[in-house]
Amino acid sequence: MELTDSRRIEAPPQDVWDALLDKDVLKACVPGCQEMEGSPEDGFDAKVVQKVGPVKATFAGRVTLEDRVPPETLTISGEGKGGAAGFAKGGAKVRLEPLDGGDATQLHYDVEARVGGKLAQLGSRIIDGFAKKMADQFFTRFEEVVTGTDEAAEATPRDDAGSEAPPGGTAAAQDERAR
Repeated sequence: MELTDSRRIEAPPQDVWDALLDKDVLKACVPGCQEMEGSPEDGFDAKVVQKVGPVKATFAGRVTLEDRVPPETLTISGEGKGGAAGFAKGGAKVRLEPLDGGDATQLHYDVEARVGGKLAQLGSRIIDGFAKKMADQFFTRFEEVVTGTDEAAEATPRDDAGSEAPPGGTAAAQDERAR
């Protein structure tokens, strides 16, 4: 499955770049992410719970950030294993383009994903639709976090299971409120 898209983010490229490297921002933006540990230099280990069609699984995975040219481009690569549900592998090439004299950023992304096991048996139409939905959710949430327009999440931060987050929300939300 391949997907190419872009979106305008009302923040300077350096702010967008910094957010792409922030573990707390990534955790808040990856749909179903329960845990994320690590660093941009060493990579991140994550636990994500997702339901694709009739298959629900917990994926343990690894995300790496490669080919970094600050604050212009990077490649996000990841793979996760979901036990009997199968596996998912993929990546996104991200390019940041300054707009409006550097006050805004056009974020371009090219996503490629592959699945195996029970997930692959669901068919390409279901998998492609799910992958597009996941990318849309990630980048919509990412834009909200970077621009500080996600006021509802800041007022009562919640994890993807609906539980309230620790007081003060994520480090990214705390940083945004401090600005």
